[in-house]
Amino acid sequence: MCRRAAQCRAILCGMARRRASPSTLLRAYQRSLQAMGRAVARAGKAGARALKKAAPPARPAARRPARAPAPAPAGRTAAVRPPVKARGTWSEGVTVGAAGARRYRLYRPAGLAGQAVPLLVMLHGCRQSAAELAAVSRMDRLADQQDWMLLLPEQDRLAHPQGCWNWYGVRTGRAQAEAQTLLAMIEQVAAQPGCDPDRVALAGLSAGAGMAALMAERAPGRFRAVAMHSGVAPGAAQSQATALAAMQGRRQPVLQAGHVAPGAAGRLPPLLVLQGRRDGVVAASNGRAAAQAWAHAMGALPGLPRTVQRGKRHAMHVTDYRLAGRAAVTLCEIDTLGHAWSGGAADRPYSDPAGPDASRLIVAFARRQFARARPVTD
Repeated sequence: MCRRAAQCRAILCGMARRRASPSTLLRAYQRSLQAMGRAVARAGKAGARALKKAAPPARPAARRPARAPAPAPAGRTAAVRPPVKARGTWSEGVTVGAAGARRYRLYRPAGLAGQAVPLLVMLHGCRQSAAELAAVSRMDRLADQQDWMLLLPEQDRLAHPQGCWNWYGVRTGRAQAEAQTLLAMIEQVAAQPGCDPDRVALAGLSAGAGMAALMAERAPGRFRAVAMHSGVAPGAAQSQATALAAMQGRRQPVLQAGHVAPGAAGRLPPLLVLQGRRDGVVAASNGRAAAQAWAHAMGALPGLPRTVQRGKRHAMHVTDYRLAGRAAVTLCEIDTLGHAWSGGAADRPYSDPAGPDASRLIVAFARRQFARARPVTD
């Protein structure tokens, strides 16, 4: 009995020592998880093969009335038209430039009969695709009405994991490379039949607005009009760290001195700034800072602000900065608008249907610039 008791005590003590070793338990737990993962993977593959064998042959789908498809997930180019009622056609293409390859979507309005029409370039924001911006803005319907072509470039997720344009990467050169690639894309599209290369306007949302400002600085003679919607003031950031500070309104804009200088009338294209006063992503102060910096570079002076409200839409406070009797810069600060496309489609991310219609404001602003004689840029 004594011998058996001693043996039992020895066994129990050994078990206790093994329990007291956390590393042993951890290794065993990890091995168990790995074994379970392999078993689940094998079971999933086997189940998928079984379902594939058991699936009945596909039958032709019943004919149904045409319905607009859902937009593509962020970071992918949709293989179908955006979910808006438009009469024209969408096509896809790609441009290879200094920043690599970038895809784009091109919209041609219906009923073109050989005439050359203007081109509006639209740059999407972060976590957004070209198809999603088209769906939110419904700009293709306006393109049908105005007989305009639309070009919507799309950021590659390998270039930025959240689909943002690298508007702030000036120190590394990534911003300039992307701007150069997008400018090459515009030239590629503007050379196509039916496009008027002399009437090109540029608009951007959020990160797209920052890239639009950079492109207009680098090639001011390329564009007749530029629109920044909820974007950071140009030149306020040169790196990722300074971009965060700029988004919070803690950095001052600085236009590239190599491209424009104060009082250089006619060098920069006219600018429209749309900014929500309750923007929690890009501080509202960026809108006024962008307008002031652009106006200073052009030599334009501010006029008296006015308040505009249509129906029950959010009110907007408009300030025109005038040069030679015309509005060279227009600032629209919108009450209660957050970080969203003003007046956009309902039930869409980054869209506020109750705001003034940003799409119509952009089109009207660009049309006024197209109607004027092109300024001399020497």
